[in-house]
Amino acid sequence: MDVNILNARVAEIRNNYETVLERIHLAANRAGHSADHIRVVVVSKTQPIEVIQCAVQAGIRIFGENYPEETAPKISAINNPLLEWHMIGHLQSRKAKIVAEHFQWFHAMDSLKLASRLNKQLEARNKKMPVLLEFNVGGEDSKAGWLANQSDDWPQLVEIVEQVAEFPFLDIRGLMTMPPLETETEMSREYFIKLRKLRDFLEQRLPHVRLPELSMGTSLDYEAAVQEGATMVRIGTAILGSRPAQ
Repeated sequence: MDVNILNARVAEIRNNYETVLERIHLAANRAGHSADHIRVVVVSKTQPIEVIQCAVQAGIRIFGENYPEETAPKISAINNPLLEWHMIGHLQSRKAKIVAEHFQWFHAMDSLKLASRLNKQLEARNKKMPVLLEFNVGGEDSKAGWLANQSDDWPQLVEIVEQVAEFPFLDIRGLMTMPPLETETEMSREYFIKLRKLRDFLEQRLPHVRLPELSMGTSLDYEAAVQEGATMVRIGTAILGSRPAQ
């Protein structure tokens, strides 16, 4: 990449990133809480290594990826120990080894089978990983995550969370959700509220399990997510621009 184009790209990403941080700060203030504990996971899935390197130069250190087989070579090529890689998409249990080996966080734990497989791979590396439990609060058949759209079903989820918490190499830190894609920006808020209420319900039923993290909100709706308690927002296009066509 030409040096002038490179510098311009770095400046563009830095400006986008700072704009997002400012909007997060303002959204948190409007809701009456601090933004100091909110982390931006910059979604770099399908982005080329050159774009990620520009983002690193722009000051970004936390990246979110969906496809482990695509991401592992990126992580190895960039080879920067200061970066934190989050697996944020649905994971097939047979690919747990890649996540255990290359990632620092996992946002989409959605089955006991996957929990067992990832725990086994982490145990082999003597590595404990922070994980988030994914819940489908929108009730969509196409979405991953334990079904949680009806609060009447929440008591059934207590035992599941308890079982995941028993895996010694999985460090449960909180919950994650993805609202229905066709939902209008402001309408996403009801799903963020539901996830927060689910977190509070689970903590009340399981006082020995702490769930401080809520991973919710994307480029389209992160301000509403912040106002409803998000501690992690997953933002791609608003910072890195459109992803390359597949």
